[in-house]
This record gives sequence, structure tokens and C-alpha cells, in this order.
Amino acid sequence: MSAEPERLATRLWRYRQTAIALATVVLIAVHLILRYGTGASESIRDLPLWIVLIGGGGPLVLELAGRALKREFGSDLLAGISIVTAILLGEYLAGALVVLMLSGGEALEAYAVRNASAVLLALSRRMPSAAHRRTDSTLEDVPLDAVRVGDVLAVFPHEICPVDGVVLEGRGTMDESYLTGEPYLMSKTPGSEVLSGAVNGETSLTIRAEKLAVDSRYARIMKVMQESEQQRPRIRRLGDQLGAFYTPLAVAIAVIAWMASGEALRFLAVLVVATPCPLLIAIPVSIIGSISLAASRAIIIRDPSALETADRCRTLIFDKTGTLTYGRPTLTDVVCGPEFDAAEVLSLVGSLERYSKHPLSGAIIEAADARRAVVHDVEEISERPGEGLRGRVAGRRVQVTSRKQLSHSDPQAAAALPPLAGGLECVIVIDGRYAATLRFRDAPRPDGRLFIGHLPERHGIRRTLLVSGDRASEVQYLAEQVGIENVFFDQSPEQKLDIVREETEQARTIFVGDGINDAPALMAATIGIAFGQNSDVTTEAADVVVLDSSLRKVDEFLHISRRMRRIALQSAVGGMTVSVLAMFVAAAGYLPPVAGAITQEVIDVVAVLNALRVSIRPRSLTDF
Repeated sequence: MSAEPERLATRLWRYRQTAIALATVVLIAVHLILRYGTGASESIRDLPLWIVLIGGGGPLVLELAGRALKREFGSDLLAGISIVTAILLGEYLAGALVVLMLSGGEALEAYAVRNASAVLLALSRRMPSAAHRRTDSTLEDVPLDAVRVGDVLAVFPHEICPVDGVVLEGRGTMDESYLTGEPYLMSKTPGSEVLSGAVNGETSLTIRAEKLAVDSRYARIMKVMQESEQQRPRIRRLGDQLGAFYTPLAVAIAVIAWMASGEALRFLAVLVVATPCPLLIAIPVSIIGSISLAASRAIIIRDPSALETADRCRTLIFDKTGTLTYGRPTLTDVVCGPEFDAAEVLSLVGSLERYSKHPLSGAIIEAADARRAVVHDVEEISERPGEGLRGRVAGRRVQVTSRKQLSHSDPQAAAALPPLAGGLECVIVIDGRYAATLRFRDAPRPDGRLFIGHLPERHGIRRTLLVSGDRASEVQYLAEQVGIENVFFDQSPEQKLDIVREETEQARTIFVGDGINDAPALMAATIGIAFGQNSDVTTEAADVVVLDSSLRKVDEFLHISRRMRRIALQSAVGGMTVSVLAMFVAAAGYLPPVAGAITQEVIDVVAVLNALRVSIRPRSLTDF
């Protein structure tokens, strides 16, 4: 079944259960009026209850019987036994109340899930359906789906930005709190990035669309609702796992009470009190509420099971570039050969690199622009795999290569290279002569050491690893900066995968990465966390996607996970404990079936209300 029909079927099921719950309330009220307000015969008084038991309880009992034949014993089994027992003992009101508990539980779940997802629902209502596209000197409104990458759009004051893009004209501010969770107005000038869903300030901005609406930040957050809906059947089975030991316990207490007292009514009373179906709704409610809270913090939970297991992971594995570093190398040093100077080299190389897609080209261009280097016309250019960048600039032949390539092609020129240093580098050859070595550093995130240092005490992480494909000097330098002792360098994607598998055999693992080559490792780890939206491959492989690449967001995810487990256990285990106590009271004969059903309903409502707390953002979600 595809996602849309499945969501429709789920919605219709909830509507049906809500209707059954409302009809049950009305029919029970009619029964009470006939019983205490009129002189109607017993058969007339019980007719509304029979309608409830046949119309609402009958399909449930048949469904549970089918599951029992397949040896699928969930927590709902107690409810089925209670309904059948109530009919056999003539306790029709108690049986009708059990039907109300079950159908009312579904209705309560629907309300609780909507409340837990309030942030996402608010986001869905805010998104504009059209954008103002500028063509030449005209402005036209087009449907959001018609916007293409590269389109020039106008965003008027106080409007919501329709797509992710870059500011071309105008200066102002945008409120991105709905997307990042940070209550600040972000300044926007030409060149600034803008996010779909952000609210524009007092001035008009002209932007260029960088992504389609379906690929934008906003769309990714909205996708959480669909994925959480699809994951809910698995979440429900987690509740049944708790019921796997709870159900036999309840039946045992009921049987013992019956045998000790000789009263079958006590068997029914215990089972009615034990019915835990609405209670176990607290688990999916707490998970969906946590998904909503995470989405409001720019953390996309693709697999809800990650919320359950993150707090029990004991090994954290980092890729280097883009996770512990910014993934944006900067030029730190220009070591020139004889007869060349830095200004001349940057002018020629900077002009050539404007036509390259190499990761270091941006750093070279930024450095050239910062030094106001002259930009020359490029007459020829070639960038074949394995050969570096070549071209003719201002009549001179310029080549950007590596130390290794130069050693193979021109050993004599390679002899003039400076000693190898830490970090990244590229070698410049001009007119066949060694001209300069450009050295780069990918700056560590300033909070890296604090984050790594707080993991053992605050999150129970016993082992931290740095695994990278970069060379030893660069990886060791970063490891010293952030305080990681377990270091692996020069690792291929296959080797990364082997390391993650070995570590996961020893303990639950979290892998944090941001590149396509991290996808296998992300899938092999217990939990894969992907930074940013740089690769669809990476984000599809990850369980969690951190849209704002930040270690603080990883810490927030860990805290959201721990908080979810704590509140879910409070609701489920705490409610079950109270139910067990009520079972003993019923077994002793002090809680008849009808009063037991009302008591259980109160316990369930309190448990679900407690579970709803997860969607309320606490004062702080970080501790470093």
C-alpha cells in the first residue's frame, strides 16, 4: 500500500473509532436513564448495552480471535477476554465500558498525536501556495510547484519565503525561528542564504531560487509528519512488547482471584482494571511529540527507533570534514618558489580557479579577492580527472596539481618543494616552473573539544573515534584540537564501513558524517546522523538529519532522546504499576467491574497527558 492510501486508511480508522466512542457514551447514558429514571423492563434497559457490545465489541473480539489463532498475543487480548466474560456473567455495563475504553483510547490517541505534532501542523498552514517570479521587468504570481532553480523571485515585507535561495538585491531581516528554533532576526544582504518558511521583515528582497520547493528546508520538515505516520505501526508494537509480560500477569492474578474466592465476578473485575490499551498509547504519543520537538529544532528524525536507542549508545564515531570541522578549507599560507611572489601567483591561480569545481577552488578565490588580486581573462582551461587544473591565463601556462603528481611528471621541479606540513595543499606550476605551494586548513569547530569532553559524563559515551579519508597529518592535527585519541586516517569508504561494523558488534554506535562516502557507515551504525543537505544519498542513509550543521544540534538530539525515554517509561511503566495495584484491590473484592473500568480509564488519561509533555520545549536542550 502506498503512503497516501495508508494514511487515508489510518485516518478513516480513527474516525470510525471516534464515532464508536461517541455512540457508546450516548447508549450508556440511555441505559442509565432507562435504569434509574424509568420503570422499563430489564430487557429494554439492557438493549442499548447490547447494541454497544455487538456493534463495537463484536468486531474487536473477532479480530482478537484471529490474532490468537496466529499466536499473536498483544495487550488488546485482555480487553477481548473482558468483553466475553462480561457477556457470560451478565455484566453488560462493564463490557460496554471496556468497549468505550478501547474506542475512546483511539479517539484520545488521535487528539494526543495532533497535539504532539502542533509545531508541524502550524508549519504546514503557513506555507504560501504561490511565489512572485520576476521576468525581465515584469512580476507574475506562479504556483509554488512552478518555481525552478535559478528563478528570480520577489519576497515582499512580512511575507513567507517560498523556497531556499540566495539574496540578489535588498537588505533586511528574516525571522527563521520556525525553522531553526532560535528566536533571532537574521540579517540578510546580497549573497545571504534564505530559508523557505522564514518570515521576511520590513523590506522587500529579491532572491534567486537555489532549490525546488519540494527539496527545500520547509519541505523536508513537513516530510516528518508523513514519515512518522508511516512508522506508527512499528511504534505500536513496542507497546505490545510491554504487554507481552503484562498480559500473562493480569490473567494470572484474575485466575487466582477467581479460584481463591470462587467468584467469577472477581475474574472480570481484575481483567477490566488490567485493560492497558489506551495506556500504551503513551509510547507512540511520546515518540511523535519528540519528532515534532526535534523538527522545530532543525533535526529531522527519519527513523523513530533512533529516539529509543540513542541514549543507550556507548560509541560515537565521527567523520572529519564537515562534522568536527566546517568543511570549508581556508588558504593559510603561500610558499613561493624562486622568482615568484604571492600576489602574482594568487592573481593567476585565482583567475583560473573561478572555472573549477574543486573543493579548494573556493578558498583560493576568497583569498585572491581578500588581497584584491587582479582577475585576468582565461584563454584555455582543462580539468581532466587525475591531471589537476590546467589553463592559459594572461598568456601564461598555469597548472594546479599535487605533490605526488608533480613528483611523477617532473622530479626535478618536485625537488624544490618545501617540506610536507600538516593540512591540505596544492602545488602551482607556471610556465613549466615550480611557482608556489598553497596550504590550507579546515578549521575545527570551536565547540568541538567541549562537546567531545562532555560526552562520557553527560551521555555515557565510553569510546569516541575519528575516522577519515584524509592524510595522517591533517587528521592527527584535528584529533589533538578536539581531544580524540582513537584516530583512523587514509580510510576508504569500505574501510570506514569495516570499522563501524566492528565497533557496532561491541556496543551500540552513533556515526556522524556529511559526505556521500559516509552513506555505508551511516547505515551500518546503530544510529546514523547526517549533517546538512549536501547529498540526498547521505540523508537517505541516515536515521537522523541535522539540517543546521552543528555539534550543538547533535547534543540536542541526544537530550530529546533521553527525555523521550524517561517520559515514555514514566507513562507506560508507571501507569502499569498503578494498574497492577488496582488489580490486587479488585482481586480482593473491593473494586467491582464497573468501578474498575472507570478507574482504569482515569489511569490511562493521566498517562497520556504525561506523555504529551515531550512536545513542550524545556528551557535548555544542551549541557556543554
